[in-house]
Amino acid sequence: MYLEQLSLTDFRSYAQVDLSFEPGVTVLVGANGIGKTNLMEAIGYLATLSSHRVSSDAPLLRFGSERAMIRAKLVRGEQSTVLELEINSSRANRARINRSNPLRARDILGICQTVLFAPEDLALVKGDPSSRRRFLDELLVSLIPRHAATRSDYDRVLKQRNALLKSARAGKFSSGHEATLDVWDQHMARAGAELLHARLELVERLRPHLRNAYAQLTDGSKGAEAVYRSTLQVAVEDDGAAPASAAGPFGAHGAKTTGPAEDLCLLSVDELTDRYVQAFASSRRRELERGISLVGPHRDELELGLGSAPAKGYASHGETWSMCLSLRLASYYVMLDDARTGGSAPILILDDVFAELDVQRRRKLAAIVSGAEQVLVTAAVEDDIPAELDGRRVKVIPGGIDERADR
Repeated sequence: MYLEQLSLTDFRSYAQVDLSFEPGVTVLVGANGIGKTNLMEAIGYLATLSSHRVSSDAPLLRFGSERAMIRAKLVRGEQSTVLELEINSSRANRARINRSNPLRARDILGICQTVLFAPEDLALVKGDPSSRRRFLDELLVSLIPRHAATRSDYDRVLKQRNALLKSARAGKFSSGHEATLDVWDQHMARAGAELLHARLELVERLRPHLRNAYAQLTDGSKGAEAVYRSTLQVAVEDDGAAPASAAGPFGAHGAKTTGPAEDLCLLSVDELTDRYVQAFASSRRRELERGISLVGPHRDELELGLGSAPAKGYASHGETWSMCLSLRLASYYVMLDDARTGGSAPILILDDVFAELDVQRRRKLAAIVSGAEQVLVTAAVEDDIPAELDGRRVKVIPGGIDERADR
């Protein structure tokens, strides 16, 4: 699959911009702050309905505008699809497929598939667990769009359950609320089990590709690993934190450990639902005291390791970048696995990444991605782009592109 045309209206810094693309490598070159990333962000948003830079939609609208439009023409084999996405400031976002009647925005998920590399990816290693959970969920939805509803259902139930727990902490909890909490426990257990089951399956698919990608990018002296840590695996102490003895699969001092629930991936959704119901019951007193849900996928962690040590806090800057790139490459390889069975190969987007890498890593990454159906790259300095990524060059200027410099 590749992107043939992109049109933006009132998106970020662009009142209107129209671009044409081709299969293979396209490098967008322009000074920092000129809007290159805005173009890549729009393509990524079309794929995931979220930005890699901000957590809400408001900054995506050009200042003073009530809505923004992203239009794209995607080509897969002999078939082309036109997607239109309207981002609104005061109402739900809407979408169209091939100029059909308006649809919910999430109905277009899975049509445009991307893997986006960006400087913000450092948060995948250095950031808090929410960054890694988001990484998993966005990839999950790209592969299996119906899981957008799974995540939405879980977030809705979690919000309702937390509201009830907060009322208890404020002294407004009665015996009648106990029965209501039992009902929400059942709903959250089921929704959480479906999300956890999907994440566990995804991590099992990612792990071998992560090891392979890290070996490709480095000298292979250290192995990369990812282990999913669920709140079902450890008992919750009175303060709601995991016991020190269960600090994680790589241990407090880097020694890899195994927990009693390493086999969660072998359980069905029904079995995981039962586990959650039991966990909610055992942690109810602590949850009522704190006014918050202490067990569930919203508190899980994807722990990353290099060799025998955790990546976070132990990896050098170069190792951290290699791990982040490897996670994105692993995503790409998982999508390629799907493409071989009827899915689409994703568009690779490398947004200002090469400026962050040394020459060796630049060349290795370029050699890996150069064979993709479509690679879109941004750079402030053309010399940062390795020779392995030879292809079309597009000059980005304020408000659009310089077609005279297109080569």
